[in-house]
Amino acid sequence: METPDNEIFRDSIGTITEEGNRAWVYPKKPSGRFYDYRKWVSYFLLAFLFLSPFIKINGNQFLMFNVLERRFNIFGFPFWPQDFHLFVISMIIGVMFITLFTVAFGRIFCGWICPQTIFMEMIFRRIEYWIDGDRNKQRKLDQQKWDAEKIRKRLLKWFIFLVISFFIANIFLAYLIGSDKLIRYITEGPLNHLSTLFPLLIFTAVFYFVFSWFREQVCVIACPYGRLQGVLLDNKSIVVAYDHKRGEAENGRKSFRKNEDRDALGYGDCIDCLQCVHVCPTGIDIRNGTQLECVNCTACIDECDHIMESINKPKGLIRYASEDNIEKKAPFRLTARMKGYIVVLTILIGLLTGMLFLRNDVEATILRLPGQLYEHKENNIISNVFTYKLVNKTTQDIEDVSLKLISQKGELKLVSTTETITVPKQGFAEGTLFIEINNSALSGDRNKIKIGVYQGDELIETTTANFLGPRSYR
Repeated sequence: METPDNEIFRDSIGTITEEGNRAWVYPKKPSGRFYDYRKWVSYFLLAFLFLSPFIKINGNQFLMFNVLERRFNIFGFPFWPQDFHLFVISMIIGVMFITLFTVAFGRIFCGWICPQTIFMEMIFRRIEYWIDGDRNKQRKLDQQKWDAEKIRKRLLKWFIFLVISFFIANIFLAYLIGSDKLIRYITEGPLNHLSTLFPLLIFTAVFYFVFSWFREQVCVIACPYGRLQGVLLDNKSIVVAYDHKRGEAENGRKSFRKNEDRDALGYGDCIDCLQCVHVCPTGIDIRNGTQLECVNCTACIDECDHIMESINKPKGLIRYASEDNIEKKAPFRLTARMKGYIVVLTILIGLLTGMLFLRNDVEATILRLPGQLYEHKENNIISNVFTYKLVNKTTQDIEDVSLKLISQKGELKLVSTTETITVPKQGFAEGTLFIEINNSALSGDRNKIKIGVYQGDELIETTTANFLGPRSYR
């Protein structure tokens, strides 16, 4: 079955030529109402991104994702390996939140919030406009011979791109290892920490490659989100859309002519000026409908509104709208699928909130020493040896900590010179202990015992362990 002529564009992506080569995109410098809004949103998100690793709440870094040490901070809440289930729920909530917004508002995350778009359009692209000029000047410069002007502009742009890429790599490193450690590495000298310096340079090279050459290909080829939207979007999703009923009318598009009555001749409001194509950062024609490459950046909306104003036509030929809104003038309503996502998201947020309130500042793990059986002592006493590990999730040392057996009558002895334990801030204490219980208090060879962790006289945590005893043949 042959592809209809108006659907041929879907056979390939907008950044690849018919020969299969890279079609370099030279977007026109955007301007307009939505672009101004996006700049303010971007400034806020960039400030949030750059400051978050250096903001502390109760001594905890605001955001940290230390994969190597399996320590995570989310909005100042520390998550340890023992809290991995909480971290997983947090990530699921994030995915569900993005999914809900995609079903309702299309790829709005990509155009307004995605770091790739913000860095590319609000930092690197604007530097490029400053050095190379707008769309036509960039095309001319690329075709120009390597004279003094081109060499100067290229070296200046590449150097600035490299410096910014190095700065971004350092910020991401602060998220991974912590801002305190990053500052210490810088003050002590990078050459003293080569194991960190080499990955930093690799990430700098990756960022430089992405923002200087790969660019929109990240959104089109590498990012799976563009393909995911094909599953999530429907006729009721609000996306950046071209009003084809108004733009095409009965006889289609036609170039603008002064004093011509387009309505009487049956032509639509679209004057086929191609400005919406020229301003698109992924090089697509929004008039072809929703496409994989569209990141909902609204540049085409601003440009089309400007053209409509100049020919005295109403704005909104390209706007945020659903297919149902364009075809049937139907207003936006929550669909059953959106309501389902909202219910699931509400349940997950409630579950996470409850777990955070129930979470203790101290996590205790007590395990039997591997390979050790019980010991039968005088007066029918059974002894087991255990290892303990106490994790302190707070930013203060926890002193005067003791362990007590609370499920059975017995005795708990620490293999230590002191009777109490000090658990360092954001650290852990570990050691060995013996538990002795009279055989008459045991029921079989395996017994579940409960141990309390006390700070002074206050019970701050409980944990359980398996206690081995003689097998009963009663």
